[in-house]
Order: sequence, then structure tokens, then C-alpha cells
Amino acid sequence: MSVPDYQRLDLWLWHARLCRQRQECARLIEKGRVRLNRQVTTKPHARVRIGDVLGLPGHPGHEVRIWRVLALAERRGNAQEAARLYEIVLENGAH
Repeated sequence: MSVPDYQRLDLWLWHARLCRQRQECARLIEKGRVRLNRQVTTKPHARVRIGDVLGLPGHPGHEVRIWRVLALAERRGNAQEAARLYEIVLENGAH
């Protein structure tokens, strides 16, 4: 049996520790707040692959964060493990 080359968007965001609960990640996606390869998606089950680029809402005081997916995860780990899943391409701060 082969290992899939993709992961559900809501699950990947949860593994990357964007939100505390997976349901929060799903709601964020359903509200159209997440872009996958420049396209707004409202589907928590959208497929994320290594190399994909995600546009994510920033923390208060930040407009947007752009992440490149570096790895898929089998489980939700600590912050150091989560940080290995992506690289920050852009993080715009409010001026």
C-alpha cells in the first residue's frame, strides 16, 4: 500500500498548529480565509501537497502570511515539529 502524496487541508493546518482544534481550522477554511496556491478554498478536505503555497490570515497587526508546505505530518507534534512542516515565504506587518 502506497503512502498518499497529499493531506487534507484542515488536518495539515492543525498539524502545523495554526489553530488549537481541527474544527477551528475547518471553520477558517469554510469562511474563505485560506488560499491554496492563490485560490480561495472553502473545502476543508482540499488536498495539500509538498510544495503548495498557502495564504493564511495573520495574527492581529498582520495582514497575511504566506507559507510553503515542506512536509506532510502523521500526527500533531510540538511547536518545533510543526515548524518543520512549512517555511514562511512572506509575513506582512501593519505599518
